[in-house]
Amino acid sequence: MHDAKETVELMSNAHPANRYLLADEGYLGKRLHNQLKEMGYILWTPYRKNMAEAKKHNNHLLMAIRKTIESDFSLLTYYNAENNRARSLTGFQVRLEIAILA
Repeated sequence: MHDAKETVELMSNAHPANRYLLADEGYLGKRLHNQLKEMGYILWTPYRKNMAEAKKHNNHLLMAIRKTIESDFSLLTYYNAENNRARSLTGFQVRLEIAILA
């Protein structure tokens, strides 16, 4: 299942200090955008190159921040964070730190 389908439920249980959500092109869609807007969130996704006004909309600073986040997620996958078999949050943190430091 694509994570965009669970975004509304995830954000209904979250209380972030910032109301901006940075996403990739997989989150493009008026329905999701409108649902999150009703909840008070501002969803920013880069436009595809062939979309109208893509050059005006695609803020390079936001794109750089999103790219950094994606790179960090890739590192977590590299360190096998998805298959961490810790039994507690502290154990998860310790195992992740050991993997990164090693």
